Amino acid sequence: MLHTLFHIFLYSCQSLSKSSFLLSVMRFNMVLLGLMVMSCSLALASDPSPLQDFCVAEPNTPVLVNGLACKDAKLVQADDFLFRGIHLMGNTSTDVGSKVTPVSVAELPGLNTLGNIQVGFVTSNPENRLITKVIGKGDIFVFPIGLIHFQRNVGNGYAVALASLSSQNPGVITIGNAVFGSNPDVDGDLLAKAFHVDKNVIFQIQSKF
Repeated sequence: MLHTLFHIFLYSCQSLSKSSFLLSVMRFNMVLLGLMVMSCSLALASDPSPLQDFCVAEPNTPVLVNGLACKDAKLVQADDFLFRGIHLMGNTSTDVGSKVTPVSVAELPGLNTLGNIQVGFVTSNPENRLITKVIGKGDIFVFPIGLIHFQRNVGNGYAVALASLSSQNPGVITIGNAVFGSNPDVDGDLLAKAFHVDKNVIFQIQSKF
């Protein structure tokens, strides 16, 4: 197509003066540039949701990526999401009088794409594996985004935990309230089939919410 246009252009410019010829060349170049732009297509796409449950950093892999490659999900352990020692005092005898305790992917591989409290989360279907750990003072545990997770006090007294969420406007879904306490109620037959129990059991649970 461009070859044909060029020949048509030369034929139409044979009788033009030098100044008119230069002007025609400029116009031809602009038309050619426009055709090239229109003939090119640009597609941009992004997926804000994670493509997998988690991506625990694997620092020893030879694969080079922007960040760290993912550890085999079958080899992931609760310790990959755990960091201990955030409560320990650092050496502040420095020029700036402060000490930074880094908790990056190097110290907490689960950060890679969180009294004594038992924490845990369940991976997605079909594995549904429970990953759980008991944490204490100064410990950090990461809950991967979008997975069902829990925390409970397993000590003898009160427990205090600091939670940090990865959103400027986070929301909370309590499983029991959402499933059994919706307004109006989710159909009992549907829940009975989903949980493999008698419908009367579902009605009893719904009455608690």
